[in-house]
Amino acid sequence: MRGVGTTVPRPGGPLKAVIAAVAVLAALGLLVSACGTGGTGARDEGPASDSVSAGAVEAGTPSASPTRARAEAIRLVRADPGVSAAVKRDLKPCFGDEYPVDVSYGKLTGGTADDVLVNVMTCGDAVGVGSYVYREDGDAYKNVFRAEEPPVYAEIDRGDLVVTQQVYGKDDSLEYPSGEEVITYRWAVTRFAERARTTNDYSKVVGGETPVPTEN
Repeated sequence: MRGVGTTVPRPGGPLKAVIAAVAVLAALGLLVSACGTGGTGARDEGPASDSVSAGAVEAGTPSASPTRARAEAIRLVRADPGVSAAVKRDLKPCFGDEYPVDVSYGKLTGGTADDVLVNVMTCGDAVGVGSYVYREDGDAYKNVFRAEEPPVYAEIDRGDLVVTQQVYGKDDSLEYPSGEEVITYRWAVTRFAERARTTNDYSKVVGGETPVPTEN
């Protein structure tokens, strides 16, 4: 587990207004999506630590467009010095202006504004390479959760942060992991704390991975 706590300034305009507008659209049934919608994997959780100033994030004019909101979230990740160089390299369009990013907005940390959850994936197979939660902190957004051990995917579930990790054995292929772990985190004053952990073992019969007995 690695500590986080990077603060990303946003002098260009109120990203909060963008989030609020998208939240209204989400209530009407519109979903914020990217070129990949799936992904499972490892997770990394960390408490908030010392804030670090990052490059400016230009929020621009408030807009109700899901595409615009996703662009703002991408800028948050790119301006965050705590995000690894490898993830930033993967954060590029798969085609056109479609990025391999899922963005969710919701109440995770008890603040007055919605928190921003960003999942970054690969273009080819939609494997999660990074999951991040940003919390409003004055005129900036602070990174309060970072997971960068792929494959990783995080979701908001009734106010909790739920992260799924696929478990691979020595001889497992990418398509057929041995199982998965699902960890539920809940905000506790200044950090996410683990609330529950579930381990699921997959049958090797699924996918035809069980060796076929040979006759002597």
